[in-house]
Amino acid sequence: MTRWDPDQYLRYDDHRTRPHHDLLHRIPADTRPHRILDLGCGPGNSTAPLRTRWPDARITGVDTSPEMLAAARTRHAGPNPGGTGTTDYVRADAATWDPAPHHPDLIVTNALLQWIPDHLPLLDRWTRALTPGGTLALQLPGNFDAPSHTLLAGLRTSPRWKDRLADGARRDAAAHDPAAYLDRLTAAHCTADVWETTYHQLLPGPDPVLEWVKGTALRPVLTRLDPPDRAAFLDEYAALLRQAYPPGPHGTAFPFRRIFAVARRNP
Repeated sequence: MTRWDPDQYLRYDDHRTRPHHDLLHRIPADTRPHRILDLGCGPGNSTAPLRTRWPDARITGVDTSPEMLAAARTRHAGPNPGGTGTTDYVRADAATWDPAPHHPDLIVTNALLQWIPDHLPLLDRWTRALTPGGTLALQLPGNFDAPSHTLLAGLRTSPRWKDRLADGARRDAAAHDPAAYLDRLTAAHCTADVWETTYHQLLPGPDPVLEWVKGTALRPVLTRLDPPDRAAFLDEYAALLRQAYPPGPHGTAFPFRRIFAVARRNP
């Protein structure tokens, strides 16, 4: 099982959370959910804006990682600031967990679906779980053809590493084109708004793209390797990333494509 590191994940918290804020801004202003589910809540950085915008709602975050949930419970649990609602967390796999008994008015999922193979059928189950007029809002990376990922897959299958890592060189994470989400959500009797954005991020410091992927795509690799091999792998990967993403005078440019959808279940 992949071991997650909340501190590493939050190293670029502003960049990681900005798409979530952009997603929430597209949810209609008149949305007044009583029950919210945050699927794949991580360390609670996606839950915090929900608590702020809908302080009177009951919010439940769901994640598989005990490390992430511990961080979320420490930082973003209990009574919602300025409201009558509360926030709690559940350890569960969102791919199999049933949201229907919770009667959610709003389901939000931020950077989760790419980890779930064949995740389109989940959208059917999640939209059916919504109360009539309820909303599903999702965001996931769409940059799996970027050098950060293709170089990682190539290194895993290289002679030095293929015996231990080649079976993980297939896409551990993947996304569909936006049209696939539009088709699926419309077929699920929702009114859907689907779009994509490429964020041209400027990351500071040495080897910043390596530090970024240490919090996400590299987690399955780091979990498999012992410390000496882990260090050797990171050295090789860092050298490749420096060539693909050379530093500039103001930092390292790291383009990042993301896919969004906000779907309201038709009454």
